[in-house]
Amino acid sequence: MRRLPYEDPVTRAGPVSRTLAVLALLVTLFALVLVRDPRAEAGPALATLGAGFVLAGVAVFLALVAFVRVWREGARGLGAALAGLFLASLVLAYPAFAALRGLALPAIADVTTDVDNPPAFSRSRVAFAARDGRYPPDPGPAARTAQRAAYPQIAPLTLDLDADEAFELARKAAVNRRWQIVEAIRPGGRVGNGRIEAVSRGPILNLADDVTVRVHPRADGARIDVRSASRLGTRDFGSNADRIRAYLDEVANLAIALK
Repeated sequence: MRRLPYEDPVTRAGPVSRTLAVLALLVTLFALVLVRDPRAEAGPALATLGAGFVLAGVAVFLALVAFVRVWREGARGLGAALAGLFLASLVLAYPAFAALRGLALPAIADVTTDVDNPPAFSRSRVAFAARDGRYPPDPGPAARTAQRAAYPQIAPLTLDLDADEAFELARKAAVNRRWQIVEAIRPGGRVGNGRIEAVSRGPILNLADDVTVRVHPRADGARIDVRSASRLGTRDFGSNADRIRAYLDEVANLAIALK
């Protein structure tokens, strides 16, 4: 009697996981190129990015299925599953980090150094055009209370310089941070405050957020307040607070360099 040759079982989940992970990586890279193109609409570009994340998530699931079959049945396909898990992890690493960080932060997308009297965004025609015709709404008392609890270190910067010098440092810091300055109004006039209206873009997705800086003259110097608001979504995952901290640190370093 002829004995049939024995073949080890092969899990198809491993190769499929690898294929989906490669596709997820390609889709994600294409989406990043698309979302960073100022000519592209943010909505479709972000939808493409989300599709890449979904594909990566499915690839991770299939890789885990393959691991179970390899463990229980000794099936072949471990290498493909490991490759799929590795590539999918590359795609999901930053979103996973942002999501974990966001769990500890409030669901706000507008942060300011003055929660009682936030700097108002400009209503000029130039500012509206730079913001694509939108005006950031006030988030309300509840959101400001949440900000105060989450970011107690976000506070105004007081300089022992006159308002004009402080304004110049604030403007230079905005340039150093590579913000697009929309308006720059020096202190003086009817209200006395200086104002810098700007658009800041994220380092990875290049999405535009709106920033306004208020330079208030004081008897002993000048006070600088900042407000940063995201254009998309109701949760910023800490990006606006990070932006304000980095900007005020830049202003403070410039002030120290003057001495």
